[in-house]
Amino acid sequence: MASRPGLLTDWPWTPLGSFKYLVLAPLVIDSIYSYATTRDHEKILVMALMVWRIVHSQVWISFSRYRTAKGTKRIVNKSIEFDQVDRERTWDDQIIFNTLIAYLVKVYLIGTDTLPFWRLDGLVLVALLHAGPAEFIYYWFHRALHHHFLYSRYHSHHHSSIVTEPITSVVHPFAEHIAYSLILVMPLVTTFLCCTVSIVSIALYITYIDFMNNLGHCNFELIPRFFFSIFPPLKFLCYTPSFHSLHHTQFRTNYSLFMPMYDYIYGTNDKCSDSLYEASLEQEEEKPDAIYLTHLTSLDSIYHLRLGFASLSSHPLSSRCYLLLMRPFTLMLSFILTFLSFRSFVFERNRFRDLTLHSHLLPKFSSHYKSQKQKESINKMIETAILEAEKKGMRVMSLGILNQGEELNGYGELYVRKHPKLKIRIVDGSSLAAQVVIHSIPVGIKEVLVRGQITKVARAIVRSLCQNGIKVMVLREEEHCMLAEFLAGHCMENLILTTNYSPMIWLVGDGLSNEEQKMAEQGTHFLPFSQFPPTELRKDCFYHTTPAMIIPDSAQNIDSCENWLGRRVMSAWRVGGIVHALEGWEEHECGLDVPMVNSHRAWEAALRHGFQPLVYFSEIKKSL
Repeated sequence: MASRPGLLTDWPWTPLGSFKYLVLAPLVIDSIYSYATTRDHEKILVMALMVWRIVHSQVWISFSRYRTAKGTKRIVNKSIEFDQVDRERTWDDQIIFNTLIAYLVKVYLIGTDTLPFWRLDGLVLVALLHAGPAEFIYYWFHRALHHHFLYSRYHSHHHSSIVTEPITSVVHPFAEHIAYSLILVMPLVTTFLCCTVSIVSIALYITYIDFMNNLGHCNFELIPRFFFSIFPPLKFLCYTPSFHSLHHTQFRTNYSLFMPMYDYIYGTNDKCSDSLYEASLEQEEEKPDAIYLTHLTSLDSIYHLRLGFASLSSHPLSSRCYLLLMRPFTLMLSFILTFLSFRSFVFERNRFRDLTLHSHLLPKFSSHYKSQKQKESINKMIETAILEAEKKGMRVMSLGILNQGEELNGYGELYVRKHPKLKIRIVDGSSLAAQVVIHSIPVGIKEVLVRGQITKVARAIVRSLCQNGIKVMVLREEEHCMLAEFLAGHCMENLILTTNYSPMIWLVGDGLSNEEQKMAEQGTHFLPFSQFPPTELRKDCFYHTTPAMIIPDSAQNIDSCENWLGRRVMSAWRVGGIVHALEGWEEHECGLDVPMVNSHRAWEAALRHGFQPLVYFSEIKKSL
């Protein structure tokens, strides 16, 4: 939002939120009906052009985020936060607006007349009119927008994004978009009046505008030097991402739309344009200090990746009704990711003070980890990721979610045994995860009930509670036997096999059944120790999040959520890897046999670095 919003700031369909595409429903119905009855295909072409623009922009968005995460040829090395994601989630409003205008023009001006498919003279005229009147008028209008009156009411909304993304290019108030549309439509209107317009000239011109807009805001240098060496005047006819990036950092230079010649003519070109262009081209791929290796969970988790829809990844993963309509596309994309991708890839970059952390994605879903046929290939992909990180000199590899499964690789121990000379440290984060759960139990609690798959974290929690004199009640004999193996002496007295469901604190993991939840007392608190949260069946009970911590303010470039966790909240396993890297610990933290007697060390280090526990105490005490 602009600092002092003016008239027509909001888009007309803003109240519709995610359902704003409903305004196009009548157009879709009418275009299909017209084609079926009168074979009027041009209405269909208007809708097809809208879909093409969305796909075109999304390709730019994903490609740009991937490249900036890697760091290659990156221009501005600053962060993007949630406020920018929220501000730019309306990037497709201008496509809806332009589609409505184009459709109205077709219905009320062109009518049943048919436009020619191709006319060279019309295409040349569009190019000349864009380079002349359109670029010239835009330049001076853009300079006017930087006058304090218009800037504070409109254009400051766009300039709130110092670090640009392709979608930044079209994030403006509604009134500003109206003005841009009037300027950029001039070449098409002129060719229409001159009877030289064609379907190809319309499609190519709109694609050119989208392409150049996305190019100029992608925050990595894309145009190679030889382009300007072969044809030096190209410098005045085509801007570079670094050229426009300076407009977002310096504000008072480089006003041109796509052709910098007017900045050179009127002396508003930034003197650092050439040097920034050269420096950006020399920017090498970033070498992170630590890598968090995660994977996809459910099918809809595809949309939770930062590489895709930022507006979805900036909220906890949940089922949204409109995602059901996208299920065919979801299935197609999942096939591409899982069957055509054979290695992990970077999808996010974060900063913690002097520590650079990359998140890498293993292109597998949770369902794949349950298949014995997939076990070998998954382990091979994880091993390859570890060895590549080792070769690049990275310090820590943190295994996320099921990449550290006990049956898969023994919490990462498989790789350490296979490669005993590894310099990179493998971290499963179990120590911190156990401590987060332990510190979520209020002081004064005398008994808890443990139910679920017995993991490394569960064993550490039970051992700590028993040592502190807290009764740990277990419902199943096999779970009692598994836990008893890790206890000795007086601690065994506090591990109790029972049929009593009365404890008000349940520590739960994978495998908690609906029937068992129904047996819990009213007001029971379910505290997960697993990577995945339990199904929330009871309305009269309290369900807490999986082990997680609030990240410090010093953490930068945090603009997406982790699975089902809230904003600026990370799973304890992931935080464990970050803390390991921040502390510079030299040992591995992986494997079932690794002692966790000093697990409080990870907890204390996390607090020291500014990570904070989620506040459960007051809520639990109040209910008890």
